[in-house]
Amino acid sequence: MSTTNFDQFSSNYKDLLDRSIAVSGEGSGYFSEYKARYITRTIGEGFCGKILDYGCGVGLLSCLIKKYLPKAIVHGYDPSAESVKMVPPNLASEGTFSSDISRLHYDYELAIISNVMHHVTPKDRQQTISEIAGRLATAGRLVLFEHNPLNPLTQWVVKHCPFDDDAILLSPGEARSYFLAAKLAVLRRDYIVFFPRTLSLFRPLEPMLGWLPAGGQYAMLGEKYGQ
Repeated sequence: MSTTNFDQFSSNYKDLLDRSIAVSGEGSGYFSEYKARYITRTIGEGFCGKILDYGCGVGLLSCLIKKYLPKAIVHGYDPSAESVKMVPPNLASEGTFSSDISRLHYDYELAIISNVMHHVTPKDRQQTISEIAGRLATAGRLVLFEHNPLNPLTQWVVKHCPFDDDAILLSPGEARSYFLAAKLAVLRRDYIVFFPRTLSLFRPLEPMLGWLPAGGQYAMLGEKYGQ
């Protein structure tokens, strides 16, 4: 999936990430919780289906998904076996968390791929999205989060992040093309994460700014049709 060997970062992944995004005034927990809340708003608090966190790493987002969607069953996949070992035991015991892709199921009602695609080489990106789409139940949904290449602060963070050496950012248009080729109807695209902590007073406005291509990241929601 990724050209970066994340095994070497598994033991201190969160610390390294926190340092790289310190310019925002927030830690990794803020951004993971932001995404978990976005997903909850988008699919509804009562969601009780099976979720795949594709590229789950050490389980930061998976834990928060379970927090906001406690009735859901969360599974996770990451090619870094050492990272998967760091997933909290209480979460790992409730679902399948593995670096072996063959252990994944084919009936996920929701899949999430968060800040993974910029690590995937362009020639392999379509295959990655198609692989996830193939694991979805009919009408299952995929939420993709990615860095916004138009945001200069995002570019700076990526440049200074120790595990983003291989990063090649992709535009929403590129992501959309992968969705469509994988038979995923694009339901919405939102720009997200606009204000650093120093401007946190304005954060309640962010859900109304999804159309504005100034956010630090973007989210795309697709729904599977056909077989």
